[in-house]
Amino acid sequence: MEFVIRGKGMEVTESLREYSLNKLQRIERFLDQANEAVVHVTLKVTRNQQGVEVTIPNAPIILRAEEMNKDMYAAIDAVIEKLERQMKKYKTKVNRKFRNDNSLKAMNSEEYGGGQAVLTEDPEEIIRKKRFALKPMDEEEAILQMNMLDHQFFVYKDMETNETNVVYRRHDGRYGLIQGA
Repeated sequence: MEFVIRGKGMEVTESLREYSLNKLQRIERFLDQANEAVVHVTLKVTRNQQGVEVTIPNAPIILRAEEMNKDMYAAIDAVIEKLERQMKKYKTKVNRKFRNDNSLKAMNSEEYGGGQAVLTEDPEEIIRKKRFALKPMDEEEAILQMNMLDHQFFVYKDMETNETNVVYRRHDGRYGLIQGA
């Protein structure tokens, strides 16, 4: 596993780096392809809060967690616990749903692009573009992925129709689906 630890608005001390690395190795057991995984960690300070954001884009799913606390070490502990809960929840659902299904094999065998951001300089245009390789999955798995990323929507390729679809969280807490034509 490769760790990329950076500070945003702060300098990452050696003790913070060591503490982060030590704690992050706990999630290694959940990753099937741990040798290939790249873990992006951002330690940041905003006002009176200190935060940690961890993203693992090339795991079988995109893992992302963010925590804020007055103490950086407590924030690191909280974000690791959050990642562990996400992985346990994901593994439980996948094992239950795909016990005899080949879709999990297809999902893990395809190379998943972690997304490449392109920033533009014109303030009146789109400021960020991302490109992702879409993995085939069903609606339930897309909703699970969206919730694990804590996003409002998720774009995916439907495994039955091979069309690009979008699931999204509605204001009432339920979910919507936009299907490609």
